[in-house]
Amino acid sequence: MQNKNYLKYLNAINKINGVGPQKIRKLLSFFGSPEEVWNASSQALAQSGIGPALAEKLFLEKQNINPDAEWAKLEKENIQMVVETDDEYPRLLKEIPPAPYIIYMKGEIDLNAPMISIVGSRKYTDYGSQVAYAFAKDLAKAGLTVVSGMAFGIDSIAHRGALDGGGKTVAVLGNSLDDKNIYPRSNFNLSREIIGSGCLLSDYPIETPASIQGNFPARNRIVAGLSMGTLIVEAGEKSGTLITANLALEFNREVFAVPGSVFSPQSFGTNDLIKKGAKVVTSIKDILEELNLGETRVKAFAPVKIPDTKEEEILLQMLSSDPLHIDNISKLSKLGTASVASTLAMMEIKGWVRNIGGQNYILI
Repeated sequence: MQNKNYLKYLNAINKINGVGPQKIRKLLSFFGSPEEVWNASSQALAQSGIGPALAEKLFLEKQNINPDAEWAKLEKENIQMVVETDDEYPRLLKEIPPAPYIIYMKGEIDLNAPMISIVGSRKYTDYGSQVAYAFAKDLAKAGLTVVSGMAFGIDSIAHRGALDGGGKTVAVLGNSLDDKNIYPRSNFNLSREIIGSGCLLSDYPIETPASIQGNFPARNRIVAGLSMGTLIVEAGEKSGTLITANLALEFNREVFAVPGSVFSPQSFGTNDLIKKGAKVVTSIKDILEELNLGETRVKAFAPVKIPDTKEEEILLQMLSSDPLHIDNISKLSKLGTASVASTLAMMEIKGWVRNIGGQNYILI
């Protein structure tokens, strides 16, 4: 881990728009340290190879940036910096072009643990929600860290599944990690939970809003780059999710796709990926075997459900991965509505069943 002085000046340099990872590498190669870069003249900066226009911009804009004040903002927000030369920097991420030189992190997690990304459409179906949640939960139980982008829809559901599975999850954001800029705002509470069981990541300096054009496609390269493979749950014909899938292919990572109905617009992208060679996934065993993660992890995700009451035993035999409405459960089980409702509530607390909406329940 680099010392505070090194990180402080590197963070200040990163605040200047246009000084991306490749330019940072050139500057550090030429000057040796971020502090030397910060104290350089515009003429010396131009000699580093970053170009006269950017050299002049860096020289002028740094006059309005206080490295100590910017570092204090990071400390106040409990945001850490991980740089390319650190042992903590994710090895897989180093392989992508261009790899970020700096990663900002909020939370604690091993960034070199086995990771799988799960992404999908913001406009999802009940089927997509069910699949994303179940796969994320089972993969987390099997010991993989689930990576996604904390966007509306499938991304958020994947994070929730991983959390409910008691596992680790990483949210890669297209904005900075300070509380004010967490996006979408409706996922602020989710972001707090993620920090408690994983981390938020970004390569954007503090006070960078989500509204800057191009941030999210750039974010997707980190989602794909961190992971051994990417699972696409649902994606329309022109879904931005397909950007992540294409990046994963470009980075020579595995791409998995969940098949969907040929009548569903939200399954067009996933079905098309399968036609083009993506691996069809119907259970997490398909993923674990493809990634050579061994049978121990395959078995780890299926704990035995031991019923405590006769009512639980009846409902466990009746429920499956196909949604069943509470009224139908009452009729088929011949248990009273009140008894079924209380039993389902207890089973939901135990993590055995899930209400996927409209009082429709599935076994998980």
